[in-house]
Amino acid sequence: MNPENDTNNKYAVLSCSGGMDSTSLLIHLLAEGYKVQIINFDYGSHQNGWERSRLDEVVSYLTAEKHLPVFYENFDLSDIMGRFYSSLTDSGLQTPDGNYADENMKITVVPNRNAIFASLIYGVALSVAKRNNVDVKIAMGVHNGDHTIYPDCTPEFFDQLYKAFAAGNWDAEKVQLYLPYLNGDKGDIVIDCHKCCEQLGLDFDYIMSRTLTCYKPNADGESCGTCGSCTERIEAFAKAGLKDPVNYVKPEGEVHGTEGNPD
Repeated sequence: MNPENDTNNKYAVLSCSGGMDSTSLLIHLLAEGYKVQIINFDYGSHQNGWERSRLDEVVSYLTAEKHLPVFYENFDLSDIMGRFYSSLTDSGLQTPDGNYADENMKITVVPNRNAIFASLIYGVALSVAKRNNVDVKIAMGVHNGDHTIYPDCTPEFFDQLYKAFAAGNWDAEKVQLYLPYLNGDKGDIVIDCHKCCEQLGLDFDYIMSRTLTCYKPNADGESCGTCGSCTERIEAFAKAGLKDPVNYVKPEGEVHGTEGNPD
């Protein structure tokens, strides 16, 4: 990411898992004219491999076909974070079905995950800012649907985190947090992504079909349709009035789409 001979000095560093929220934020940033440095974290979760392979496809589509300014790196944190107590990383713990508001969903919390991600992203963003003498946004796709169950997705958490970053770094004023979905829900994210795809001339269905939201994908990478994350995604597309291009696998193995959504 170097601004020489380039008049566009809008830079963003994005934590992008390959899921629906962070991929939508990538499209949002591109629609706003940012050059985007993607950081993908392998933290040992069961869906990391599928998310990353599909993110590879999205990035290839955006760069090779659409020539958009996306730069992509993967950070492997699985050696340490793969030991954390969470059903997403510990194979001995079962990920429950249900809604995020349910008490049993706390087992899906990965301890200190967003603090770790944000700290690393901040270090990358501040380095880009100082190396190129530009301001940089650090972006994460957290939203208010996560607030109930994930304490590291709340406005209070990010406010305190940003204050800690500012207190602990010279030139901190060059980096700002950018959390455009913080007060919205997943339905708002789908609507925003659809609008931004239209603005950029991108294939919304292609991009969304390559996002993985599921906590319990099967051996073929197909979504279960029953975990909290799948449930919220299905509700989001219904709110947006759009058909989800992802198929979901019923418990008996039959694949089905999001019934009830318009074609």
